[in-house]
Amino acid sequence: MKLLVDTNVVLDLAQRRPGFAEAAAGVFAAIEAKRATGFVAGHTLTTAFYVIRRTEGTQSAALAIGDLLRVLEVVPVERADFMEALAFQWRDFEDAVQAVCAQKVGVDVIVTRDLADFRDSRIPAVSPVDALARLAA
Repeated sequence: MKLLVDTNVVLDLAQRRPGFAEAAAGVFAAIEAKRATGFVAGHTLTTAFYVIRRTEGTQSAALAIGDLLRVLEVVPVERADFMEALAFQWRDFEDAVQAVCAQKVGVDVIVTRDLADFRDSRIPAVSPVDALARLAA
């Protein structure tokens, strides 16, 4: 199974967010165990670095991004991708870019906690818990 991991799930793991970190860790464990192939949009890494650096410092942010790069494939985001995302006319532009990246590499699902924001996505969005259930099936 191919998964695109949304920014919020990356941050759930990296920041050990209560109530969310466990499911995010399960998704990443499945990717590390090669039960799934994990992808992340290129802009997710810069956003995650920025957020983690603000709360935990530059060294922690760099370590977190290094860990992500060891297990995830990075989907490059190009001008055409941003143009396509704009054409979606979604309320949340960042989510539209995620959806474009998911389509670009042909993932099976987008793993996110913001399911409602992906209701118009051509690629289905699932929660980390649902992703784990699919991987266990």
